[in-house]
Amino acid sequence: MLSFEEIKSSLEHAGQSHVLQFWSELSEDDKSTFLVELSQLDFNELREHCERAAESAKADHSATAADQQIEPVSSEFIGSIRKSDHTALTGWENEGFLQISQNRVAVLLLAGGQGTRLGVPYPKGMYNVGLPSSKTLYQIQAERICKIQELANAKHGSKCTVPWYIMTSEFTLDPTKKFFQENKYFGLDPSDVVMFEQRMIPAVTFDGKVILQDKGKIAMAPDGNGGLYRALVDNKVLENMEKRGVEYLHVYCVDNILVKMADPIFIGFCVSKGADCGAKVVEKAYPAEPVGVVCKVKGVYQVVEYSELRPETAEQRDPGGELVYSAGNICNHFFTRPFLNEVAQKFQGQLKQHVALKKVPFVDREGNLVKPTTPNGIKMEKFVFDVFQFSRKFVAFEVLREEEFSPLKNADGAPLDTPTTARQSLLAQHYRWAMAAGASFLDAQGKALPPRPRVTRDEDPPAVCEISPLVSFFGEGLEQLLGQKVLTTPFLLDENRAKELLQAQ
Repeated sequence: MLSFEEIKSSLEHAGQSHVLQFWSELSEDDKSTFLVELSQLDFNELREHCERAAESAKADHSATAADQQIEPVSSEFIGSIRKSDHTALTGWENEGFLQISQNRVAVLLLAGGQGTRLGVPYPKGMYNVGLPSSKTLYQIQAERICKIQELANAKHGSKCTVPWYIMTSEFTLDPTKKFFQENKYFGLDPSDVVMFEQRMIPAVTFDGKVILQDKGKIAMAPDGNGGLYRALVDNKVLENMEKRGVEYLHVYCVDNILVKMADPIFIGFCVSKGADCGAKVVEKAYPAEPVGVVCKVKGVYQVVEYSELRPETAEQRDPGGELVYSAGNICNHFFTRPFLNEVAQKFQGQLKQHVALKKVPFVDREGNLVKPTTPNGIKMEKFVFDVFQFSRKFVAFEVLREEEFSPLKNADGAPLDTPTTARQSLLAQHYRWAMAAGASFLDAQGKALPPRPRVTRDEDPPAVCEISPLVSFFGEGLEQLLGQKVLTTPFLLDENRAKELLQAQ
């Protein structure tokens, strides 16, 4: 640990001497704690970080330079659940299951921060959206891993493992660990669930000064999901993957309740194409939808934010009437381990820094805690998708939004991406699966409910039907269980109910 004098000198050199302005008012214990925190800073990086943040805050982020040199992803590098033929989809799925059965596939969760926008003080993965089973996002995802392992084993006579790597922040690591321990890792082997922490970086004022959240504590924030690449090195995660024989990673964000873990079709598509980097995309709902678009700029693949596209560009359509720039990014990616290793070792320092203006509680010059009502600070973030530019072979795979994308971002009362819309999306999907398997439904009074197979993700289905991932990963195997069955809503198909239905046949 550095001495007080060394830290003082380093802060002065970095232009941040104000960080110690309340030093004389701290207790001995608080001084020791603060010294430990400050000793962990790289002061050369700190100076660069603060200068870059101040410059970025002044920049015009509505520039259309990217827009003027943009091209859509070439059709030969796109696969699609909607457009690819059945033979190709089956071939990709078989290839994906083969790779999973050989222990070459892992999933990596970008677990995000606390569920502040949901109005809860705990990690978002611990959130229960109100399903009949009361399952949290973490439990749903863990059970999907259990099921994909089971399906691969049954297909290939193997005993495979799909390791689960979970990147947390400083605030969420301990509660996440505790939650998994209390729930016995939801049936997974604890040694196959690897949690690691991303780096924290200081929040900065608009003039480039580090913000103090207390007299003896710097305001810190995670460095965005693009902090993954540094965290993989800092925590020796890439070494862990190599020891396990993992070659392919499916990377995703925690808040998508419909995420298809280690999707064999997506994995198989990317492997078959020889890709080192891939992205799942959904068709944009309308030209001005506020989602980033996967495309090429100056011949290099990247995600262009919706705010960077001019309306006339966003509204372009091809001869068939479909949007030219329709590949909406959903933070759902494929990477080879060698590609991740190369990015982490060579390129992570080149990743673009994105500016997020935030309301950051701070201590004023008199030592009073202030909770601002307007943005007063800059949090610099890197995004996971900014590595597309380094790919030698990039591909995109289009999936159906109603089957694979329903994010949870806002508390109920907001128009989109709430616990209600997430719950509706999952229950609508499960209702469609049950109908496709040949089931019909009665209401609680025993009256037949007319079938509605076209129920969308943003409305309540006619009947409440929840199907455990331990019973069906993505709608498979339900004909034997539900075919010609008359079910009473609400209907919960868990493992015990599935056994009962099989025994009754």
